[in-house]
Order: sequence, then structure tokens, then C-alpha cells
Amino acid sequence: MADTTVRIDGNTLRLPGGVAVRFIRTLRLPETGTHPLPPGLGEFPVRRVADHADRVPEAMRARGGVMLPVYLREAMWLNFAGTTEPAALQVGVGKVCAVSGRPWSDGLCRDPQNYVVLPRQPWLDGINSGTGTVRQFVAVPLGLGATVEGQVTGEEVWGGVQLRSFPLNDEELATWRAAERRRLEPTRLAAPPAYGGPMAGGPMAAPGGFGAALPMAAPPAPGGSGMPMPMAAPPAPGSAPVAGAAPASPSRAPAAMGLGVGGSMRQEVYEDDRPLAHWSRQPAGRVFVHLVTPPEWHRITGEAAPPSPVDRAAYTRAGLPWFDYYDQDAEDLGAPDELRAVKPVGDWLGDDHEPWQQPAPGQVRPLKDAPGKPVQDGDW
Repeated sequence: MADTTVRIDGNTLRLPGGVAVRFIRTLRLPETGTHPLPPGLGEFPVRRVADHADRVPEAMRARGGVMLPVYLREAMWLNFAGTTEPAALQVGVGKVCAVSGRPWSDGLCRDPQNYVVLPRQPWLDGINSGTGTVRQFVAVPLGLGATVEGQVTGEEVWGGVQLRSFPLNDEELATWRAAERRRLEPTRLAAPPAYGGPMAGGPMAAPGGFGAALPMAAPPAPGGSGMPMPMAAPPAPGSAPVAGAAPASPSRAPAAMGLGVGGSMRQEVYEDDRPLAHWSRQPAGRVFVHLVTPPEWHRITGEAAPPSPVDRAAYTRAGLPWFDYYDQDAEDLGAPDELRAVKPVGDWLGDDHEPWQQPAPGQVRPLKDAPGKPVQDGDW
């Protein structure tokens, strides 16, 4: 029987079949206009729910999976770099498909397509809004109606992010692996491995650029004084709590968080060019990703959450890069009616008063043209 366990490798979720997913902090876009891709500002820390079963509420224990800390109105994107074999990945936001806008379903569907194709899709910054754009994932609390889940279904029950991966079927996977061996053979024969061995992540691991977090040099604050980038690494799982960490406390109902939408950016959600029959009928693995507030994260894990997001105007003033990704050979999925109608979080939370400074043309860079314990699944 195939292994269906999901594991955490650092802050990377590794689903069976070679799927790698990282959750990346980023700059929040204005809710008007269409923008270049914002940069990666470091990974969200990810921890197993089962490691803190005595401090999480019963609903979290029942659903299992992992958790990460997010601030109100903090933006994120999903990075799939390091995925080693073809996979169809379903991405749910409150159990609403981020690609099709339909309710979460157990199987793959092509009309409308309810998954992204890896590693063809290098990342996903938000819900599919068609015409080569997505609308940014932005964290909001449940109960206001601001989440994608609340607007599409009329209820806010689940929150969080849901992931389920499907590999190629046995025959197609064997064919792909044989072709991959033939493709790589000339490279192996032409040159010896570089000192230190092959790059982690396998032949399809993505290089730097938008798919990799930027170096964490601090952008200067107005007036020339240094302003630290808020990317201090969190303690490793199992390490001692940070100084001043909250003592253990009984589990209680958390301030549950979900994902709404923010501004629009230029990014395709690719149409699958394989027949649906090429994919396995059974998923390789799945995981529920809980979003918790920084105070809850501290109470549950004893760790400090990453500092609040960086000021985006200071980032732009510092001349640091934004990105523009265009793939002329790809077919973009159209926007489903369910997702086209989703309103931005500002309609619920009020105007965004954080200053915005448009990046200069020279700041926009064109792109393209060790496992841990198993993550325990639950009932969701």
C-alpha cells in the first residue's frame, strides 16, 4: 500500500508523490489596480497540531494537520518549488476550491478544473480571477463574512487551507520517469556531480527568483536609518520555548482565521494539458492547514510568531524587486463566476491606510520567457 503520510521538512510540507508546499509571507497589494508579483519575505513557520494536542481546541485536534501564525490582513502565497514529480494539487480556502470556486470535492474535475498542475504551476498567490490574474490571499478572522468561504457558501465553518495531491496513474508515472531518465542521462554523462552532491529537491527543483525567498537584508527606513526586515527565524520544532514564552494553558476556542482576497496581480493559473484519465483516481495525501493568530500561536507553541509584516512603501523606496511572470506557451483558466464575485477584505474591514508607493519600472524583474514525523490527518 502506498505511503499517504504528510511530513514537515523545516517549514516545507511534503505530500506523498513528491509535492512540496511552502507558505510565504509577502507584501499586501492595494485592492485597486493590477500589480506585479510581490516578493517572498520568508517562510511562515509550520508546526504539527499533534505536537500540541493538549493546547489546541477539540476542533483542531479532530481535523489534525498543521498550523501556522498569520496577522490580520497579512498576505501569503504558496510556493511549489522542489516538487519532484508531476502532480495535480487541489487547493481549498475554507473548503472552497481556489481554482474553480466550487465546494471542495473528493476527486479531480476538468469542467471546471479544480486543481493546479505541478510542477507546471510554480506558485499560487491567490484565487483564480481569470485573464492572467489572481487576487491575493489575505488573512481575516471568521465571523465577518469576509473570507472566500463566507462569500461563496454563506457560512464560515472551516477556515484555513486544505491541500490534496494526486499523482499520475501507475502507467503514466512509469512513462514519465523513463522519459525523465532519458532526458537527464546526457547531463549525467557530460559532467561529474558538483562538490557537495546534487541540489536538494531533485531535477525539477526551481532556481531562485520569485520562487525563492529574497535575502533578508533590511530596507532602509525614511531618513536613512536601518529598519530590520521582520524575518527572524522561529525556533525549530521541539526546541525550548523562547524567553518569556507563555506557560502551558488549557485548550480553548481560538480566534479562527481564514483567507479573503486583496489586490489583483498578473499570474496565470494554468490549464491542464493532460487527459484527466492520466491522473490517479485516488489522492496520494492530504493535509488541513490551520491559520491561527500570533497570540494563539504563542500560547499553543510557546514560540514567538514572526514580527508583523514589513512596511511595503519602505520596501519599494529601498529599490528592492517586484516580479513579472509571463508564459506565452501556457493556457490560462478563465475566472469562475463564484470567484469573480468575491469582494476584497477592505469592504468588511474598512480602508487600508498603509501608504502605497508604485514600484519603478526598473524594480520589476521579468521571470521565464529530510523528513520529520508524519502529520496526523483528521476528520474534515
